[in-house]
Amino acid sequence: MITHYHGQAWNASEIAGSLGINYKTAQRYLDILVGAFMIRSLPPWSENLGKRLRRAPRVYLRDSGIFHALQNIRSMRDLQSHPKLGASWEGLALEHLLRAMRVDPGGAFHWGTHGGAELDLLVVLGNRRWGFEFKYADAPGTTKSMRVSCDDLRLERLIVIYPGETDYRLDDRIEVLALRNIGRLSGLS
Repeated sequence: MITHYHGQAWNASEIAGSLGINYKTAQRYLDILVGAFMIRSLPPWSENLGKRLRRAPRVYLRDSGIFHALQNIRSMRDLQSHPKLGASWEGLALEHLLRAMRVDPGGAFHWGTHGGAELDLLVVLGNRRWGFEFKYADAPGTTKSMRVSCDDLRLERLIVIYPGETDYRLDDRIEVLALRNIGRLSGLS
């Protein structure tokens, strides 16, 4: 059931209701899966910005092969037409990025406001903040949400990770980086 929440906010009460169990039991099950390194629970970044922030963690299956098997995705063709294609990409790219940058568990967050602005990943390295978006697209561009994230979170840079071949800049703080090139980010940590 947790595969349906892959890349989304965790709602223990909703899962508990579907399984006919107490929400505390559902939360304990999640804690066990997180402790076994099966699930990544990405906590929300909270800082008093004068905006109502989303407070629930996002959850991801850490192994995309297990995610695909549980979603009955058997081939690339199945994946390309699956409604969880974007979430699958986000989970895969997130795991690769966190490993490449050697991010400590307490240094990775997601951020979102009730007004709709969001950031897939916020990495805090000392007093520096790096934002990341994961887009399964041929040529991602700048969005209003990216600009709000840059300003509200005072990001040093925002990097969009995509499956393409070529890296390029969108403006002075936002760039697009091919997943295959994330190794160059290892020096940032």
